[in-house]
Amino acid sequence: MKKIRLYISALLLLSSGILLAQGEMDAFRFSQTDLNGTARSISMGGAFGALGGDMSAMSHNPAGIGIYRSSEVQTTINVNSSNAESSWAGMNNNIRKTRAGFDNLSYVGYFPTGNDYGIKGWNIGIAYNKVKDFNRSYRAVGNPLFSMADYVASCASNAYGENGGILENDLILTNSYDPYNNGYLNGQWMSILGYESGFFGAKYDYSDVYHSAYGQWRGNTWMPSSPDRTTLRIGESGSINEYNFSVATNISDFLFLGANLGITTVDYRMSSWHNEEFGSTDYLTLGNTLETTGTGYSINIGAIIRPIDQLRLGVAYNSPKMFVLTDHFDAFGESYIANEKDPLMKGYIPEYSYAEYSLQTPGRWIFSAAGIIGNMALLSLDYELTSYNNIFLSDRDFDRGSYQSDNDIIKQDFKVAQTLKAGAELKITPQFALRGGYIWQPSPMKDHLINGAEVFTAGTIPHYTVTNTTNYYTAGLGFRFTPNFYMDLAFVYQIQNEKLYPFTNMDWRFPEYHIEPVYSEPANISLKTSRVALTLGYKF
Repeated sequence: MKKIRLYISALLLLSSGILLAQGEMDAFRFSQTDLNGTARSISMGGAFGALGGDMSAMSHNPAGIGIYRSSEVQTTINVNSSNAESSWAGMNNNIRKTRAGFDNLSYVGYFPTGNDYGIKGWNIGIAYNKVKDFNRSYRAVGNPLFSMADYVASCASNAYGENGGILENDLILTNSYDPYNNGYLNGQWMSILGYESGFFGAKYDYSDVYHSAYGQWRGNTWMPSSPDRTTLRIGESGSINEYNFSVATNISDFLFLGANLGITTVDYRMSSWHNEEFGSTDYLTLGNTLETTGTGYSINIGAIIRPIDQLRLGVAYNSPKMFVLTDHFDAFGESYIANEKDPLMKGYIPEYSYAEYSLQTPGRWIFSAAGIIGNMALLSLDYELTSYNNIFLSDRDFDRGSYQSDNDIIKQDFKVAQTLKAGAELKITPQFALRGGYIWQPSPMKDHLINGAEVFTAGTIPHYTVTNTTNYYTAGLGFRFTPNFYMDLAFVYQIQNEKLYPFTNMDWRFPEYHIEPVYSEPANISLKTSRVALTLGYKF
């Protein structure tokens, strides 16, 4: 199955005409959201699908703003502290990072109709929310068995599956020929950069088979060297921001209906540095940077029913976001092998390398229930279903044809994800409240992807992460200074476990042609994040 996936994908990438093809991990990155919104919502685990009365509802169940009986404005700031711990091939490392952010600014306007029955009022809402924060840094240090040079040599040797690899003449940069402008090699930029950077180049007699430049001959067999030390350092920054425009209505205090138009912007930046040391002097280095920007649109609709005063039931549908995105790439490679005639070699991808494409993120259903115990307590539960297997990549004109192989792989590797949110609030006095919550968020990836299935990444970025279950533990308090002015405070502790693969597995074995598998040993990353959010609001 793995061989078939690689072969078909390679052929389709080469025929697509895409400058730098995107992959499933790029699509997944921009389909995620964090626990976000107001401090009250955050402290109750975001479980506000049926409760309403909070501006965070606009991006989940917009019927929730129909609960308001006055106009209101509020803003939220927070401080994040993250600790990324890594374990890789028996070696441990960690990076700590703290930063402040501005996450929310919202307004709800209440317009009563004066009716005692039927439509009793209209509410409009305008909000800014940071729905995903990419800011984090992590570093893995270890001594895995296989080298980046083994991986890139395998890429070049097996570029076309059973039809063989890339001819060496097609990889050589000359005054009259640039392999990066060869349309036949559109999907093979990692091989080109690795060759120009000296990661591989030597061949067996079989014309399409390359091997790592690090190692030695034993008779007629090339014995590649394992790195003595490998360091992979990755830094990410940026965010996904959403601007919401909502309208809701209250029908006889029994049915609340709402709709929301969301305009979402993406601003993402990543830089990575992969270094391997062989002996006292030899090394290789691969550096990559990626910047992604773009805009997307979505529509959310929802309803809340209040059959009795003590019970509210909610349902909402969040449509897929339709993004148009642009990636800008930059990459370099460098190798040093002391016993070579030219010991230092360097390679670069062309300046201003970019890709333009479209992305459809998954749709989401939210089913909610909330219980209200007088004026003393609230209990709330949200259950979300997100169809990650319905992510789609397409070209800038939303033609999916050139991305058919990627979309097929997304369906194979992702599933419908479940998220469970629970929250509670207890009013100690009419002015003071305590809150708590929990979120359980299993990975939307299927087991074979988490455990090392082949993954095709964009451009010359070979590394990627796969996620396991994420848990959020939340708490908070609220205080009303006056009937109009209030403050909410939230505390969040998030635990997210990931596997960081420096490159994908290459499960090819043809001993008669000296082709052996190359396995990527993942680093285990434990990301623990503590967050404090403060919301200030005013009712009028």
